[in-house]
Amino acid sequence: MNINKKEIINNICYTELVYGRINKKLGIEFSREQIENLILKYLEEANLENFRKTGKNYYVSNTENNVRLTINSNTFRIITVDRIKK
Repeated sequence: MNINKKEIINNICYTELVYGRINKKLGIEFSREQIENLILKYLEEANLENFRKTGKNYYVSNTENNVRLTINSNTFRIITVDRIKK
């Protein structure tokens, strides 16, 4: 299965609740704009081999920043961002 990194980046979207969830999970207090820029940075920096589709979600691991993004594969909505435990 081919994963189109550019399509994910161009179509990424957010729900109202996800901003608070991301701040809580990452232990930050960022504005919406800051979160969107951070997510974009994580996606752009992640290597294509770190993009995986399982079921209805994409999982994108950014090992440099120790985070994993979960994205709905149909709507391209960010579901959550988790810290990768070493």
